[in-house]
Amino acid sequence: MIVRSHLPWPFRWAVAALALGFSAALALWAFEFGKDIAGLDRDAKDELGRLRVEVAELRTEREKALSIANTADSLLKAERTAQDRLVQQLKQVEAENLALKNDLGFFERLLPAGAADTGLSIRGLQAEEVESGQLRYQLLLMQTGKGRADFNGRYEITLAGTLEGKPWTSPGGPKDLQFRQYRRIEGLLDHPREVQVRTVTVKVTDSRGAVLATHTLRM
Repeated sequence: MIVRSHLPWPFRWAVAALALGFSAALALWAFEFGKDIAGLDRDAKDELGRLRVEVAELRTEREKALSIANTADSLLKAERTAQDRLVQQLKQVEAENLALKNDLGFFERLLPAGAADTGLSIRGLQAEEVESGQLRYQLLLMQTGKGRADFNGRYEITLAGTLEGKPWTSPGGPKDLQFRQYRRIEGLLDHPREVQVRTVTVKVTDSRGAVLATHTLRM
């Protein structure tokens, strides 16, 4: 004999309803959990977008900082270049001042105190051997008096001495000369190394060849 339990239909419907309710709750939980996961992904995407914006802003600020640094470096280089140029100009001015002082000293040595000469004159002559066979000379020519016109003429420098015990004179050669009030002349004269230079003579002539002034320096 087989004994079977027999459930009433209302109880069966209640069990079925309970099973359906549990399934529905489980489905609802899975749906909410999926929504939460999707929300996390969305937050992650939003965070990634924000980070990208910040990186772009940092790159922009970095480029600006590099641009400012490059500009400052360029300005610093320009300032250094300007300083170097000023130093060179200062050295040039100092050299010019030294040259002017030398000229003033030269003029003071050549100009006699209280000179009252009028017309063209040779106010001084200096000469020295700079090396064997070469002589450096300096001379100052002046026109004194008011209303003097420009001088046009020639000057000639002659060396005299001895060569192997015999008298020797340089061939010289006249050179054109033009000036208004004064003229400073300097240069080098070559001569045989064996020559013993004894005198240096300067002669100034006008355009017609008339001698206006001479000066002899003994070595």
